[in-house]
Amino acid sequence: MALSSHIPLRERRPRTPKGRGRVVAEVLAEERPHVPIPLDHRNAYELLAAVILSAQCTDVRVNLVTPALFARYPSPADLAVADPEGVEEIIHSTGFFRAKTKSLIGMATALEERFGGEVPGTMAELVTVPGVGRKTASVILGQWFDTPAIAVDTHVLRLGKRLGLTTNDDPVKVEADLKMLWPRAMWADTGLRLIMHGRDTCPARTPHCERCSLYNACVSRGAF
Repeated sequence: MALSSHIPLRERRPRTPKGRGRVVAEVLAEERPHVPIPLDHRNAYELLAAVILSAQCTDVRVNLVTPALFARYPSPADLAVADPEGVEEIIHSTGFFRAKTKSLIGMATALEERFGGEVPGTMAELVTVPGVGRKTASVILGQWFDTPAIAVDTHVLRLGKRLGLTTNDDPVKVEADLKMLWPRAMWADTGLRLIMHGRDTCPARTPHCERCSLYNACVSRGAF
């Protein structure tokens, strides 16, 4: 396989998860110094709704849909009393629109009834909200509340194994493994960089090893 000349060479290939984690964090930070979450939002409510909509859907598609959604339902109070058919009409193109509508209205109702119309800022509270699992909660904590968190999605699960950062398949265990590799202040941005790298360079079926900046630290290199 002919590798691109831009791939950084390391004096020694890291042999431990800690060593690989250090290289991964350094290289991704050089490659993507700024990592704003690619979901358009103006407040925590809009970010939470956008993350719920992003399940099995591209960020581009979500960003096409949310302006109309937030124009009609600008607050949790508005969305909590929404006609489901009206929500479904707006978000139809994101897929799984009935389930997502139920989650969105349930989320808004919970915010109104239990959190004074505000998005809560702790993991324990967030995961009690309909449509919010640990991954979604981690995104909100890390990207809005600036609370150290790692969102483990399918990309992070895949890259965690391919890069030899973890041997686990369970998202909670993978999250714990990754948190051992990096300082708390690096968790949110490094996790988001992994997601972006998984989307752009290391997808599940056709990883682009020939242009991967992490190739020299990868335990699975050339195995696809």
